[in-house]
Amino acid sequence: MKFLSDEQLNGLAGAETASFPSPVPTQIVSSDEYLPAPQTDKQRRVEARLKELSDTLAKRQGVSRRRFFQTAAGMAASFVAMNEVFGHLFDASLAEAATPDMAEQRAAALSGQMVIDGHTHFLRDDTRLMGFVAMRNAVGKWGWNKALTDEGEQTIADLKFGNYIKEVYMDSDTKVALLSNSPSEDPRDWFIPQAQVFATRKAVNDKAGTRRMLAHFTITPGWPGWLDQVDEGIGRFKPDSWKGYSVGDNTHKELARHPWHADDEKLMYPFYEKAVKSGIRNVCIHKGLFAPGVEKQFPNLRPMPMSATSAARPRIGRS
Repeated sequence: MKFLSDEQLNGLAGAETASFPSPVPTQIVSSDEYLPAPQTDKQRRVEARLKELSDTLAKRQGVSRRRFFQTAAGMAASFVAMNEVFGHLFDASLAEAATPDMAEQRAAALSGQMVIDGHTHFLRDDTRLMGFVAMRNAVGKWGWNKALTDEGEQTIADLKFGNYIKEVYMDSDTKVALLSNSPSEDPRDWFIPQAQVFATRKAVNDKAGTRRMLAHFTITPGWPGWLDQVDEGIGRFKPDSWKGYSVGDNTHKELARHPWHADDEKLMYPFYEKAVKSGIRNVCIHKGLFAPGVEKQFPNLRPMPMSATSAARPRIGRS
């Protein structure tokens, strides 16, 4: 289900061709669920400065701009450009951007950092959600992440537990991952059942001999018996934090019957009280913005935060 009209989509440009291909985005990119904001004056200044830096430094280093942006020096240049426009926010220097050896040495020195991936997923073995395979293949073909299709088409097996372990714990610098989930009004279409989340956490941590995996308990505000399920989660699973999708059903948005607001005192405050009492106080809410007119689908609600996850091709606002 898309949230932008054809007229609204026609007013946008595809991010794969219209946005500047820098290591750090220089304007807002969105899916088809909400209208991206036009590029701001400061973002335009960052982009202009980064083009200037990259053209000069890439030529000096004997590489193309594209190759320059793939290096640690190119990443440093991106942070330098942002610092010059927004103020000194990042620990990066022009010397680092201009000196590849310095940038690489710093990158190597920081390679042992604690890397925490705070939002990870895999799909259950009996999943029916085959659309994610097509989405990942499209991402590879469009050039955003060619590695996804360099070795052939993605398959559903790539989105299940075995490959999840390989990609997250074996082939990356991730030290700790937080396993999350996504609910659906159709129980068959949860990414994984709640109990499996915590069985996976136990299996991974037992194998590692340490806490390499944390886990969300997914709350479903407004669904029948949801607060009783929260009580069960506290007592049975002892989650590390809570996860909620304010759209209700993020997998089948067209089926969503229980959208909610984080500031709904009647619905949400009893949950917050339980969370505080349990000591599990981190609440992660997956949200984005409604496109104009979408709130008509939920006439009893004002425009509300909702998920921005979509298989649609990302778009950017025309500036």
